[in-house]
Amino acid sequence: MQFGQLKRRELISFLAGAAAWPASARAQQPAMPVIGFLSSGSADAFAHRVRAFHQGVREVGSVEGDNVVTLYRWADGQNDRLPAQADDLVRRQVAVIAAFGSIATLAVKKATATIPIVFALDEDPVRLGIVTSLSRPGGNLTGANFFANEVVAKRLELLRELVPTAKRVAVLVNPTYPASETTLREGLPAARAMGLQIDVLNASTGGDIDAAFASFKRDPPDALFVAGDPFFSSRRVQLVNLASRHGIPSTFSSREFPDIGALMSYGTNIADSWRQAGLYVGRILKGAKPVDLPVVQASKFELVINAQTARMLGVVVPSTLLSTAEEVIE
Repeated sequence: MQFGQLKRRELISFLAGAAAWPASARAQQPAMPVIGFLSSGSADAFAHRVRAFHQGVREVGSVEGDNVVTLYRWADGQNDRLPAQADDLVRRQVAVIAAFGSIATLAVKKATATIPIVFALDEDPVRLGIVTSLSRPGGNLTGANFFANEVVAKRLELLRELVPTAKRVAVLVNPTYPASETTLREGLPAARAMGLQIDVLNASTGGDIDAAFASFKRDPPDALFVAGDPFFSSRRVQLVNLASRHGIPSTFSSREFPDIGALMSYGTNIADSWRQAGLYVGRILKGAKPVDLPVVQASKFELVINAQTARMLGVVVPSTLLSTAEEVIE
């Protein structure tokens, strides 16, 4: 009898343990790694760049929603929100942070010295103090540099070639964005050398952009140069529509603008730089260290011209530009 009672107790204990095992096993499984994502732009405006980023992550074997999840933080053009958003990602102990733009990158650099950070930005990260060198970044940061604000002189030269009668050019910059200093430092001497008069206009909100274009009614410039800036990229529909309405030949930093009707752009493929950032994030999730991943520098610059807009503005595109353009949009 005692033997039978013992057998029954053993059986009940075994069955209870077997029933509990799946739940305990699931509890012991590692949590899905989380990518922290920080940008001064907006989700709607940068959806195509986000797709490129996740393509890069996927190329290394991490699939969103399958074996990795992304926690997004968008500043929607309000750069003063970025430090708090960076701190929030650090508090949540994400596995790696992807930061887009110099302000976002500087914010996460200040927020953590231990969580790996991958950036994609438009200025020299060494000059900004983000990394110690391009080949050996040092610390917990690495990423991609797409030079949007380091080819200002070339953009002005191409604008002058496209609109040879231009004498006075309005330059639109965002005073809250650090790269604006580079735009002016590179652009003003180049403009003087070309005999161009430069009028600097500031805009850090949608209302500021409207006000800048409203000033053109009184005194229109011959052409417009819009600095590279995540805020301006997120406002590209507004900018392109206003430039068209005022009939002002305009140049921008990326093909995202002529794709929707701007006259011209010159710069690197920013979406591809986001893809490269995704590749590095994927490699870090697999165990790579930022210190061992050299900063990727964009090497291919593309000129894109919207021929339909040129005709609307009465601009005759020189054959030299037609032959060198990466794409002429008809």
